[in-house]
Amino acid sequence: MTDSTFEIVRNDDRQRYEVRDAGTVLGFAMFREEPGRIVFTHTVVKPEFEGRGIGTELARHVVAAAVTAGKAIVPECPFIAAYLAEHPEYADSVVAPNR
Repeated sequence: MTDSTFEIVRNDDRQRYEVRDAGTVLGFAMFREEPGRIVFTHTVVKPEFEGRGIGTELARHVVAAAVTAGKAIVPECPFIAAYLAEHPEYADSVVAPNR
């Protein structure tokens, strides 16, 4: 985890969750909402902020938010898919992406 305090904010206008620290976007998880589900399409942590656990915290947050909202999770993004593979407690909420 980073030494500074950051927040994770859902930005519906840009269809992404953003990790912000003092107004700076450190990374984001792109999504697309569909009826009853949320499709995570791409996750980025800016290179200068990598290795601090920011991506993992972002993945934890977006997955928990989807589950809380009662949405099925469709992990098109490899990072979110890897997070879910390491957290089988979310298996009941995961739907395989249509490829």
